[in-house]
Amino acid sequence: MTAFPLPPGAVIGILGGGQLGRMSAMAAARLGYACHVYAPEEDSPGMQVSAHRTVAPYEDREALARFAASVAVVTFEFENVPAAALEALAGLVPCRPGLAALATCQDRVAEKAFLQRIGVPVAPWRAVASESELAAAVAEIGLPAVLKTTRLGYDGRGQAVLRTPEDLAPAFARLAPKPLILEAFVPFVAEVSAIAARAEDGTVAVFDPAENRHAHHILDLSFAPARLAPEVAAAARDHVAAVASGLELIGLVALEMFVLADGRLLGNEIAPRPHNSGHWTMDACAASQFEQHIRAVAGLPLASPERHHDAVMCNLIGPEGMAAWPRLVATPGVVPHLYGKGAARPGRKMGHANRLIPLGRLAAMAEDEALHGL
Repeated sequence: MTAFPLPPGAVIGILGGGQLGRMSAMAAARLGYACHVYAPEEDSPGMQVSAHRTVAPYEDREALARFAASVAVVTFEFENVPAAALEALAGLVPCRPGLAALATCQDRVAEKAFLQRIGVPVAPWRAVASESELAAAVAEIGLPAVLKTTRLGYDGRGQAVLRTPEDLAPAFARLAPKPLILEAFVPFVAEVSAIAARAEDGTVAVFDPAENRHAHHILDLSFAPARLAPEVAAAARDHVAAVASGLELIGLVALEMFVLADGRLLGNEIAPRPHNSGHWTMDACAASQFEQHIRAVAGLPLASPERHHDAVMCNLIGPEGMAAWPRLVATPGVVPHLYGKGAARPGRKMGHANRLIPLGRLAAMAEDEALHGL
């Protein structure tokens, strides 16, 4: 039986070997823990920095049992890990966050219903299982609208914008797996995200919201703190804290939100793990989102989420991102991070860079000035 808090030297299991697992393992090492990464891909970014590794499919029950026997607790670095894998592990070793949080965030219909249940506003939506249901949903919600898969969509994958009635049938035929979800097109003025950690005693710590910009459906820039009115920023923090408490998770959760012209916020997507839009915390806070996640999973007290700098985070995507690496390494005030990936394919997240700005200065800066050096 695992006793919490975990003592130094304990082994934390991580399902998934991507860059989020890599940075979580690095944070765990700083706190005195070793990590065991389980993933199907050999030489994944997380495995490069972990003490132990298992290369096996998520469906391999024997490998999962051996993995569980070698660790004190299990967490995951992406929410599309098969629920059956976490269910198999949950009977053998504590899993944080648990299966309930994973199941809610893996299904967009369950996710929207959950947000409504805890009082976080969302855009109008309808579940869609057939072309006739899609036509009925469009009649209620109107066009334009966004049709999405309920599972396995990220970075713009698994969705289509419907602008005319002629778009319905091709989009329904193309998107899979079914069922789908139709969401009203939101005339937002900004996209923001907020990240909260929740400890096993129910304590919640919330990082300042970040304002996000996307390019080709992939996060490009995050500005922290988001340039919001104080009451809107407070509402964003309240919403993500409600998500963390409502899911009763132990670990980290991110909530993406749309900002409307009148300052209202609409919840969009939940991620029960560290999040790309929280990478600025690695250099602008005393404890990063990854350290907070490890602290919660290990049963340690949460650290303060306060900033000691403002920051702008820039993702390094594909060949263009890697071409900027020599300049970023040489730029004062910019902290670059690479993920140890091989080929710089178009659209692949190779790393990120954080530009640190004196506390309180970002809000008054012109955008060109804020991005100087990135």
